[in-house]
Amino acid sequence: MAEQKRDYYEVLGVDKNASDEDLKKAYRALAKKYHPDANPGDKTAEAKFKEASEAYAVLSDAEKRRQYDQFGHSAFEGGAGGFDYSNMDFSDIFGGFGDIFGDLFGGAFGGYGSRTRGASNGPMKGANIRTTVRLTFLEAVFGCEKKVDLTVQETCTKCNGTGAKAGTQPETCSTCGGRGQVVRTRQSMLGVVRTTEVCPDCRGKGKIIRDKCPDCNGNGFIPMKKTYSVKVPAGIDDGQAINLPGLGDPGVNGGPRGDVRVECIVAPHEEFERDGMDIYSVVPISFAVAALGGPIYVNTVDGKVVYDVKAGTQTNSRIRLKGKGVPSWRNKDLRGNHYVTLVVQTPDKLSPEAKEHLKAFDALTGDTLHTVEKSGDAEAPASAKKKGKKWKL
Repeated sequence: MAEQKRDYYEVLGVDKNASDEDLKKAYRALAKKYHPDANPGDKTAEAKFKEASEAYAVLSDAEKRRQYDQFGHSAFEGGAGGFDYSNMDFSDIFGGFGDIFGDLFGGAFGGYGSRTRGASNGPMKGANIRTTVRLTFLEAVFGCEKKVDLTVQETCTKCNGTGAKAGTQPETCSTCGGRGQVVRTRQSMLGVVRTTEVCPDCRGKGKIIRDKCPDCNGNGFIPMKKTYSVKVPAGIDDGQAINLPGLGDPGVNGGPRGDVRVECIVAPHEEFERDGMDIYSVVPISFAVAALGGPIYVNTVDGKVVYDVKAGTQTNSRIRLKGKGVPSWRNKDLRGNHYVTLVVQTPDKLSPEAKEHLKAFDALTGDTLHTVEKSGDAEAPASAKKKGKKWKL
C-alpha cells in the first residue's frame, strides 16, 4: 500500500488561510532545520526536508494551491491538472528556492539548493515545453482531441549532437576536468561548507567546442516544428494542464526528453456557468406555470430535458437536475449536478382582454398584498409630487 501523504498545511505547520509570507517563513524554518547539508547522513532529516519542500512547492504556487484545496493530493497524481510525485525531480523544486536558500545560507550550501542551481555534465532531463489549447465549454465537459503545433529542439544531424564542426571533436575542459563543475569551500555559520558551482569556462558541459557546427552553431540541436495530438479528458477545467511526457526538448548527455505541458483555456458559455463539477443556469417561467405548475423544457449539456414545476413555485427558486453536471476526469462514473434558478417573468405587454382577466383573477384570489383601497390614506409617491399631480385614492 502506498504511503499516506500528510496534509501540506500540517507539514508546514500553518493554517489554510496562511499568506504567502507565512508559507515562506514556515518553510525557511524547516529548510534550515532539516537541510541535508546540516544533517549529513540523516535519512529522517532528508525525508522531512523533501516533504516540506514538496508542500511549499505546491502551496506557494497559486494555481497548484487552488487545485490542492479543491482536490487534495489526488490533484497531482499524474495526468491532467498536476504533476506526478512518484517521478518528481526535486532539483526542479529546489532550484526555484534560490532566494530562500540564499537568505538562509548565503548561497554557501551544496547538495540540495546550490548544486541544483547549476548544470553539470551528467545526464540531465531536457527542458519542458509549455503551450495552450483553447476549448469550448462543451469540449471541456465531454472531452475531445486537439492538435497543438510546437517548435521542438531535435538533435542536429550534421554533427550528431556534438555541436562540433564535421571532422572535429569537442575538447575536455581543462578547468573542471570534464566534470562541468568546480568545487569551492568556505567558512559558514555551520563550519566549513563545500559549494559546487558551474564551471565558468565550459558552463557545465565539461566540453569546449573550438570549431562550431555551422548548422546548429555549436548547440547540438536545431529547432523543428511538430504537431502533437492531445487527448483532452472529459471534465477538465479552465487553467488545468495536460502532461505529455517525453515529448519536450531532448536531454543532455543521455538524459531523458522533457515533457510538454498543455494548459487548457476554456471559453465561457452563453447560458451555463460552471463551478467544479456543477453547472448553473437561469430559466424564465410564466406566472401561470409558477402558480399552477406544469412541465417545462430545461437546456442542459446533454440537451433538453423536461422538468415538472411544482404549483406555487416562487421566483428565484432553485431546482437540481442530478447527474447533469460535469463528469469527473478521475472517475468516469461520477458527474456533478445541474442547478437551475427559476425566475418568474412578468409580462410587460397585455391586451385589454388580458388585463380584464388578470383583474378578475386578482379579485378571485383575494390578493390584498399591499393593495391600495380607495378609502385609504397615504402619502403621494414622489413621482406624483414632482409633476404636481393630485393624488386620489
